[in-house]
This record gives sequence, structure tokens and C-alpha cells, in this order.
Amino acid sequence: MSTAEHDAWGSEDVSSGKGAGDENFPVGSLLISRDQRPNVHAYYDFARVIDDIVDSTKLDPQAKIDRLNAMEGVVRGTVAAPARPDAQTAVKVREMFARTGVPVETATDLIVAFRQDAVKNRYETWDELLEYCRYSANPVGRFLLELHGEGPETAGPSDALCTALQVINHLQDCADDLRALDRCYLPREWMEREGAKVEDLYGPFALPALRRVFDAMLDGVDVLNDEAARLPALVHDRRMRMECAVIVGLSKRLAARLRREDPLAGRVKLSRGDVLAAMGGALRVIRR
Repeated sequence: MSTAEHDAWGSEDVSSGKGAGDENFPVGSLLISRDQRPNVHAYYDFARVIDDIVDSTKLDPQAKIDRLNAMEGVVRGTVAAPARPDAQTAVKVREMFARTGVPVETATDLIVAFRQDAVKNRYETWDELLEYCRYSANPVGRFLLELHGEGPETAGPSDALCTALQVINHLQDCADDLRALDRCYLPREWMEREGAKVEDLYGPFALPALRRVFDAMLDGVDVLNDEAARLPALVHDRRMRMECAVIVGLSKRLAARLRREDPLAGRVKLSRGDVLAAMGGALRVIRR
């Protein structure tokens, strides 16, 4: 490994300590077949590491980009990986892609988004936010579907579902993202239209103008969830079809909660009842 390659990795530990249990939705849940779960977990571990890199408060923007570039190089097989846990997640995901034949872009597209996060902290329009989600979220769904041998007809509804989940996450974390990272994903165009300011996110509750922005974004999420509802019927693998149906139901329920609850007043999250109801709804869907 050259000196330049070694320097790109840096020495700072940027792990957030988060795991699958910290996500809105189960990663590699029991609905995923046992033989595929290690592949899903390899992908998740890699995604968590690169997410931690870009969200680190210990690294400056260029250091984040250098480390992300090094991770991409390992995935593509052009950079040697040091014997450290973060770099080894890239080795494992590269090996997984070679073994399964899933396109490597389902991982490297995530890095496109995270490099953007390193230098960009405001979004002008809804369309600009959707373009970001194309790289930050949609590859996850495409990875899972490719892993299960699903066809190209699933891509559109899957992208809609992943984008909906990403926007929901932005709404859940809007205050924390601003405080910790000076990052705001709420479209500036809509903020100005409603008379809201980014500084309103520091408040203990959403003012009416900010609430209207939240609701406009949820209107967009509802459209995406309607498109996502087509996904389960297009999936051939029974367990994956059930997984998709459950997640579509959870996405709709979490969007509804964000309509009723205030993400500035506290974390808006799914209840156990939401999960059970989504599973029941999924069973009805796949039996049709």
C-alpha cells in the first residue's frame, strides 16, 4: 500500500456504534432466506461504515471524500485494504458481489451520494432531493431485488419505496441533522414559499409554516408509496415478496404518524402495533 493510499484511510475511528436495531425497518430480517442473510448483512455493514464516515464530526470534507474514495477503490478491486474493521467491510462486500453477481454499482452509487453529503448541506427543490435519493437510497432496494433474482420491472416501484423511506428519515431527523451536521434536506423553494426558515428547526415544536413544508413533503411521500404498493405483486420470491409488502405497509404507517406527530417535539417512530398491522396487511396482499 502506497503512502498516499495509507493516508487516505486516516486514523480516526468514526464508528457511530449504530446497528441494524437502530433502523426504522429490519435489515436482513427473518423474512429474508437464511442463505441470503449473510449477503444482506455484508451489504448493510458496508453501508453503515460509509454512512458513519460522511456523518463524522471528526473529519473535514476532504478527509471524508478521501476515505470514501478509498472504500470505493476496495470494492472495485483497485485499492488495497488495510487490516482494520471499516476497510474490511469493503473487502467483504466486494467478495459478496463476486460470489452473487449483483452489480457493484448498488454499493458504489451510495458513495456518490455520500460524497455529495460531504460538501452539500442544502437542497433547493424537491426534484433535487429526489435526485439525491436516487443514489442515497434506491441502490439498497435494487441490491435486495438483484440478490433475489428479480426482474427489471421491479426497479420503478422499488425506487419509489426507497425514496419514500429516505424522505421519511429526513423528516424524522430534520432537527438532529441541522444541529449535528448543519445539514437540511427540506427543499429551500418550499421553505420560502411557506415563509419558513431553516432556524425554525431549532424550535421545540414545528411552527405552522414549517408544518406546511412537512406536509408538502409527505404529500410527495404518499405519491411514492402509492407507486411502491405495486412492488409486492411483481416480486417472484415468496419471502422477498412478503418483506416488500411489510416494508410498504410500514412506510405508509410511518408517513401517517408524521402527519399526526411533530418530529421537533420528539422522535416519531413505529409502534409494535404498527409492525403487527403491517405484517397482517402484507399477508392479505400476498394471498390475493
